[in-house]
Amino acid sequence: MKKWAVAHLIFFHALAWPADLTVSAAASLTQAFQDIGAQFESLNPGTKVKFNFGASGALMQQIANGAPVDVFASADTDTMDKAVAKGVLALADVKIFTTNKLVLIAPAPSTANIQQLSDLKRSEIKRIAMGTPASVPAGHYAQMTLEKMGLWGQVKDKIISTSNVRQALDYVARDEVDAGFVYASDAQLMSGKVKVLITVPTVSPIQYPIAKLSASAHPDLASKFVAFVQSPSGQAVLMKFGFGN
Repeated sequence: MKKWAVAHLIFFHALAWPADLTVSAAASLTQAFQDIGAQFESLNPGTKVKFNFGASGALMQQIANGAPVDVFASADTDTMDKAVAKGVLALADVKIFTTNKLVLIAPAPSTANIQQLSDLKRSEIKRIAMGTPASVPAGHYAQMTLEKMGLWGQVKDKIISTSNVRQALDYVARDEVDAGFVYASDAQLMSGKVKVLITVPTVSPIQYPIAKLSASAHPDLASKFVAFVQSPSGQAVLMKFGFGN
């Protein structure tokens, strides 16, 4: 009888024990995913979603090095492909859940007359904020476009490299640079401090993939979170924050 009681006590304790779901996501998803995480927690009592936001490439390296993560959301498909190649997640689990656009922004008070990307060559444009292309997808998209247009060699010495796209946004918002490359969703967050100059034609579409990790400690809950991000409720949040437009 005692063994039966102890077994049931352990069982019901396990049901009530809160589950922590760790989600590593691109910095550009910060506000949207915090909103989605709060909704997910309310629908799944006892669950706590813990976020780790940063540059997609840096997050992928953390995961490849053994960081305990349940879900990974990247700002580009290339980084997710590398995660698949490293064996940390299965290709079958990868889902594209939203899109974005790359924009060139300037501080709101700026009087610089930048109407096209070639204007960045002008001598009065001295500092351009951009995520480090090797690890920040927004920076990679920007470099690819500038290279395709034959402008990279003429502007690369003006580039102020940042550790993620939000740092580039902050530099522009604080009027510390003349211009910067960020996502349309980022620019929307600080519409009073920055202005969009150009919607940048990227070489490839900006797509955001998400997947549960093969080593997830909570695979069912991780799959549930991925599904919620793709649900009408999750998509409505993303649209509110400027994604998918």
